[in-house]
Parts: sequence; structure tokens; C-alpha cells
Amino acid sequence: MHSIYVASSWRNTYYPEVVQALRDAGHEVYDFRNPPTGDPGFHWTDVDPNCMDWTPAEYQANLSHPLAERQFKNDIEAMTACDACVLVLPCGKSAHTEAGWFAGKGKKVFAYIPDKDSFEPELMYKLFTKVCVSLEELITSLKSY
Repeated sequence: MHSIYVASSWRNTYYPEVVQALRDAGHEVYDFRNPPTGDPGFHWTDVDPNCMDWTPAEYQANLSHPLAERQFKNDIEAMTACDACVLVLPCGKSAHTEAGWFAGKGKKVFAYIPDKDSFEPELMYKLFTKVCVSLEELITSLKSY
């Protein structure tokens, strides 16, 4: 059994299925959408509904917003506690940053590509422990590490 940080996107429709499958396989799973602290998951629109119109300086300032600080604390504590990361594609910059952090710490990273439309070929995924192309392969691969 592993403690797993699932890195993905709010828009990823595969995410809930992956979290559940990993739990069903006996793993402890951090779900950023439902942190164990009971805090609601974080959206930049909670800070400002017009966040997509921010200037870089506004973004920089809002990194210190209490809601951003709270979720960062939740996530970084979970990342530190977990021994593996599952990157569920498609996802964005934050999830890739999280997966890179895990790889840099020498922790296991599994990229899960659920379908043809979920990815672009990326050479640097070779940094990760394994690229998995089915949920079954992901579950089996986690057992062998």
C-alpha cells in the first residue's frame, strides 16, 4: 500500500474514478478536491471571479491571499507525507509542477494517460517511474513499487 498524491486538473473527468480505484486497491489517497482538513477545494475564482484577467503583478500579490495560502499548506503537507504521485492526464501546470517536485525528491511518479485525447508526447516523462495507459496497468504497477 502506498500513500498517493493524485495530481490533476479540476476539469479532468477521469480524476474521481482514479481516486476511487486507488482507494479500492487499498491505497491512502490525497484528494485535492476534498482535502482531509474539511476545507473546500481551491479555485482561483474563490479569490477573484475575474482572476483570468489579472496582470502578472496581481497574480503575484494574490499568491499570498489567505485562501491560496490555506490550500498550498494542505497540498504541500500532503505531498511531503505521500510516497508516490499519480499524474492524471490531461492536466495543467500545477499538476506537472507537483509531479516534478515528487520526481525531484526521489519519490515514485506514475503518469496515467487514459485515452488518446489526453496527452501530447512528452520526452521528459522519462523522469517518472512509469507511464501507464490503463487504470489496470496503473494499479498493477503501484503494487510492484
